[in-house]
Amino acid sequence: MNAPNRFEAFVLDEGEKPVEVIEDTKIPNAATIKVVKQDHTLGNLIRAELLNMPQVLFAGYKVPHPLQPYFLIKIQTDGSMTPTAALEAACNKLIVLVTGLESKFKREFSFKDAESGVQEDAYGTAVPPSSRWPGGGDRDYLDF
Repeated sequence: MNAPNRFEAFVLDEGEKPVEVIEDTKIPNAATIKVVKQDHTLGNLIRAELLNMPQVLFAGYKVPHPLQPYFLIKIQTDGSMTPTAALEAACNKLIVLVTGLESKFKREFSFKDAESGVQEDAYGTAVPPSSRWPGGGDRDYLDF
């Protein structure tokens, strides 16, 4: 098969830089940033976070080819901060967002593990014993 090995899509090669900044000479306060071994998921997250910043005039990304695991993100700012500083600020905001999401996720599933006599559904409503899974048992949808 001609498909590349799956690990090549996310493991950096020896000496390969994960991020490369290319300053734009034609547009003021702009840069193109190449992010290696990533795809649309991270590209779209960063683009959306950059567009929420008032200092950023333009932010867009593209994946030049689906078999090449990198994307290019173009950033133009109003001059109050550099494009690389804007990218760093956006990434820091995303890290805070994902960390908060992780803690909320862990907190919600810690409630599932808590010992209580009342079984609840996914919405927090008490489930009477008669309406539980057919065949008895105290399984929930996560047990399958």
